[in-house]
Amino acid sequence: MKKRIITAVVLLAVLALVVWQINTPLFVAVIAFLSAVAANEIMKCANVKNKFIVITGTAFAAAVPFFASAKVLLPFVDTEPWSNVINSVPQVVYIIVLVLAFLLAMLKGYSHTKFEDVAIAVFASVLVPYGFSVFVRLRDMFVNEQFGIYLIFFGLICALGTDSGAQLGGMAFGKHKMSPNISPKKTIEGAVCGILFSMILNGAAIALYNAFADTKLELSTMVILLVCCVPISFMGMMGDLSASVLKRNFGVKDFGKIFPGHGGVMDRFDSSLFTIPLTYAVALVAFA
Repeated sequence: MKKRIITAVVLLAVLALVVWQINTPLFVAVIAFLSAVAANEIMKCANVKNKFIVITGTAFAAAVPFFASAKVLLPFVDTEPWSNVINSVPQVVYIIVLVLAFLLAMLKGYSHTKFEDVAIAVFASVLVPYGFSVFVRLRDMFVNEQFGIYLIFFGLICALGTDSGAQLGGMAFGKHKMSPNISPKKTIEGAVCGILFSMILNGAAIALYNAFADTKLELSTMVILLVCCVPISFMGMMGDLSASVLKRNFGVKDFGKIFPGHGGVMDRFDSSLFTIPLTYAVALVAFA
């Protein structure tokens, strides 16, 4: 418990620094670091032994967030030249090259590399980093930068608020198991409490945003966010269950040990990798 508390305090201090520097390349660098570590954790848990695949996949995962927006290097690099770099080659080309490199590595190291290793490496080094890159995309997608930053917190609240509310609600009211074969402690009552708690926290966040932001949210925007909070929070729980399935398949308790007492990056961001991209989808459809 002491180790968990110390780690939590350190993480809160780092979070405060990242929030303070959220409009600088430091924020993107932190997202890139988390992306690379998460990709590496998955490949190691899956026992991918091909060093070329692991190193290349980890490096690719670190690079993905820097291609999420033309604003990622401001104020050191202007948006126009970096936009030219990003748009010079379609990003799908990089993915194709990566997959081909993985397949060639499989052929070269066929004695210890299976196709399953390639499939896991593509998932870890492409899909997971693109999920993390949405943090940057949300930050930079609106002229009103404050709203984009708020949406990041909206997605995180849907993940963390639901998890905390579900745990407390399950302890207080839990009777019916939600998914006994995957996560025996999760209950339907806890899930309902988690979603309600997420809505309450997001309601409070909206009130704080309107109190301090330069431009207040319109009523229609607030309604859309609170309504969408329900399915997004639910999918956050599905993200947590999906991570549990992966860990069972890999035969591990945690994805990593980078956060003592809390596990790895994937252990902390499994739900967020569902809620943040869904928040981005809502923003594209409803607010862009």
